[in-house]
Amino acid sequence: MKITKIEVLKVKTMRPAWRPVFCRVYTDEGIYGDGEAALAYGKAAEAGFSAVKEFSGMILGMDPLKNEVIWEHLYKSTFWGQNGGPVVFAAIGALDMALWDIKGKYYREPIHQLLGGACRRKLRSYASQLQNGWDWKGEDYHFQYTPEDFAATARQAVAEGYDAVKFDFFEKKPDASGEYSREDRHGFVVPRDLHTLEERLAAVREAVGPGVDIIAEAHSRMDAPGAIRYAKILEKYDVMFFEEPDTPTPYMTKYIAEQVGIPLASGERVYSRWQFVPYFEDRSLQIIQPDLGNCGGFTEVKKICDMAHAYDVGVQAHICASPLSTTAAIHLEAVLPNFVIHEHHICNRLQFNQGLTTEEPQPVNGYLEVPDRPGLGNEISEQAYRQADALAVVE
Repeated sequence: MKITKIEVLKVKTMRPAWRPVFCRVYTDEGIYGDGEAALAYGKAAEAGFSAVKEFSGMILGMDPLKNEVIWEHLYKSTFWGQNGGPVVFAAIGALDMALWDIKGKYYREPIHQLLGGACRRKLRSYASQLQNGWDWKGEDYHFQYTPEDFAATARQAVAEGYDAVKFDFFEKKPDASGEYSREDRHGFVVPRDLHTLEERLAAVREAVGPGVDIIAEAHSRMDAPGAIRYAKILEKYDVMFFEEPDTPTPYMTKYIAEQVGIPLASGERVYSRWQFVPYFEDRSLQIIQPDLGNCGGFTEVKKICDMAHAYDVGVQAHICASPLSTTAAIHLEAVLPNFVIHEHHICNRLQFNQGLTTEEPQPVNGYLEVPDRPGLGNEISEQAYRQADALAVVE
C-alpha cells in the first residue's frame, strides 16, 4: 500500500480566532485517514497549514502502515524537526494521526486496540475552562466575573454529572473591565487580586462541596513568585492540581514544585519525548498534558506516556481543537494505565466547533464512551470542506 495524495485544509468558522487545520491522506487501496494539527487557536494556524502541506510532499509513495519509519523520516529529514516546536510537531502529528486512522481501517480495528487494548470502556472527564461559561451550543464564550458567576457555572456542570471542574480564576477582572494584564500576573501578585482569586475559588468550593475535584489553570501567564503565592491559596481548598503555573521550563517548574503542596500539571507547550525527560527526572510534574495534535501524534505521544508511567506520572491529554482531536485523545487515554482524567473543553459545546466532523463526542454523566469503530471512528465532515478557506492537494 502506498500514499498517493494528501489534502490539507484550513477551516473558517463563525469565530475568527478558531481555524482548524486538517489533513486527509489517501492510499492506492482506497483507504484514507484523517488527522488534525492542533493549532486552531492562537496565532499559528497559517504556519501549521503550510507545514502540513510541505511535510505531505515528503511522504508520497511511502507505506502508510510504517508509521515509525515515516515519523523518523519527518523528524530527521526536515532539518527543523529535531527539537522542533509546536508547528513542526503539529505537522508531524496531523499526518501521524491520519496514518493511524488508515492502519485501523486496514486492520479493521479501533486505534486503541492497535495501541495495546483499552484498559477502560469509559473515561472520567472534567468540565474545562468554566471561566468562559458552560453554554450548550452557544455562539461564543460567556465570561464569568463575580464569585456568584463562578459558583453558578460550577453548579451547572455538576448538575450534568461532572465530578471535576476547571477554572482559570485569574483571567477576567471582577468589574468586567477586561483581562488581567501581564503586570497583574507577574511578580508578587498584589493582595487585592489574590483576594479576588480566593473569593472565586471559595465560591466554587462551597457550590460543589467536598466531593467534586477543582482544577486551577494559569495558562502559563504567571511567573514563579506569583504562582507560588497563588498556589498557597489553592492548597487551602484541596485543589486537584495546578496547571501551567508559569512558562514551562524544567528548572522553574522544579522550583515551584518544591515550594507548594499541590500537584503540578503541564505539557501542552512541551514537545517531544526529549523535552519531557527533565520533568520526569526531577519529579516536578505529577500530571503531563501532551497534545496529540501538536506533539507528534500517536507514535510520539504514546512513547511519552509510557515514559511517564515509569515515574508514576499521570496523563491527561491536552485537547483544544476540533472533535477529531477529541476522538484521537479518547483512543490514547483508553489504553494508558496512568490515565487520570479527560479534559472536555467548553469549545466542544459551542457552535463554531460543531459540524466539522462526522461524530461529536460528548460526555454523559461526566464520562466519555470509548469508540469501537475501525481507525479513529470519526472523520472530517463535508461541512468542514465547504468551510475551508484554504485547500491544498499534494500528489
